[in-house]
Amino acid sequence: MQESPDPTPHAFRTSVDPPYDTMADGSPPAEITKPASDATPELAPAPVPGDLAKQWRPMKVGTPAPVFEPKPPSGLSYRPDTVCDGWSTEALHLRLASVRGLQHRFDGRPREDDVAAACDSMTRTVVFAVADGVSGARQPHIGSQLACRSAVDEMLAQVQGDGGGYVPDWDKVLSTVHWQLLEQARRILRHPDAGPKDTAELLATTLVAGTATPTGRGVDIQLISVGDSGAWQIQHERFYRLVGGKSAGADGLISCAVDPLPFLPSSVIRPLSFGLEQGTVLLVGTDGFGDPLGDGTGAVARLFYDRLRSPIPPLSFAHLLDFSRETFDDDRTLIALWPRATEVP
Repeated sequence: MQESPDPTPHAFRTSVDPPYDTMADGSPPAEITKPASDATPELAPAPVPGDLAKQWRPMKVGTPAPVFEPKPPSGLSYRPDTVCDGWSTEALHLRLASVRGLQHRFDGRPREDDVAAACDSMTRTVVFAVADGVSGARQPHIGSQLACRSAVDEMLAQVQGDGGGYVPDWDKVLSTVHWQLLEQARRILRHPDAGPKDTAELLATTLVAGTATPTGRGVDIQLISVGDSGAWQIQHERFYRLVGGKSAGADGLISCAVDPLPFLPSSVIRPLSFGLEQGTVLLVGTDGFGDPLGDGTGAVARLFYDRLRSPIPPLSFAHLLDFSRETFDDDRTLIALWPRATEVP
C-alpha cells in the first residue's frame, strides 16, 4: 500500500525553529510549521460581532445605568469620548485614562476632564496632572485641558532646571496655570482686561498635579491639589485618601462646592511628600472616580483593588474606568502608578 504523502507543503515546514509549546503529556509537538514569505497562511476564524461587542460592554457594579447610544459632543474642535495611554520607566509603570460620563454622552456635551503626563529624560522623573472642568463654567473642557498642559510643562521646566528631579516652586506651577487660563479667557472673550472672575465663569477647573522622582531608596512622590479632584493609595489591601476629594461636614452632608482655578490659594502651597512603597498603587483622579469610590470599602473599591494588583494594558485600564453604576454619571479620569520591583541606580 502506498504511503499517503505529507499534506503539509514543504514551504511551510522548518526544522530549525524551536517548538513553541509542548503537548499535554509533556512531549514535543509534531513538526512546527512556519509560513514562507510567498505563502498565504491560514487565518483564524473572525470573532462573532455579537461576542466582540459583549467583551467591551461597561463592567456592571451593583445596579448598572441604562444602556443607550451616546450623542456626538458639541463644540468647534474635536474632543474624543475616551483617551488612554500607558508606558513604563526604569522605576515606574504608568497608566492613564479619561472617559466621558453618561450624562455628557446623553446630553451631547464634550468630556470636561483632562489628563497629561510626561517623563524627564535626564532625571527620569514622571510629572502628571489631572483636571476636572467645573460644569458651571461655559467652556470647562478648555480650562481642564489648558490646566493639565501648562502644569506639566512648568513642572518639567523646573525638574530639568535647578530642581534636580524635583519641583522647588509649586506656587509658580499654580501661578503659571492661573496666567494661562487668564490669557486664554482674554482671547476667547476678546477682552484684554478680563480678570479671574470672568475667567472662572468661562474656564474654571480643578487640578491635581504631582511628580514621581526615582532615587536610590525608591520613588519620591509630591502632590498638590486645588478643588475636589484627589489622590488615593492602595496599600495593605485598603484605599487611603491622600489629598483632595470630597469631605463630609459636621452635619454629615457632602459638599460639592469647590474653589477652582484660576483662583489661587491664599497661603503658600506645600506639597504632600511621601515614598511610594513596593506593593502599593498610587491613584490620581477626578471626583467622577472619587465619588463612586467613596470611603474605599464598597463594590467599586473592590473592583479596582482586584484589577489593579499589577499593571494592565492601557485599553483595559480605560475599559475598567468606564464601569456602569447607577447614579454615577460624571466624567472619570484616573492615573495609576506602580513602583517597579527593580533597583534604581
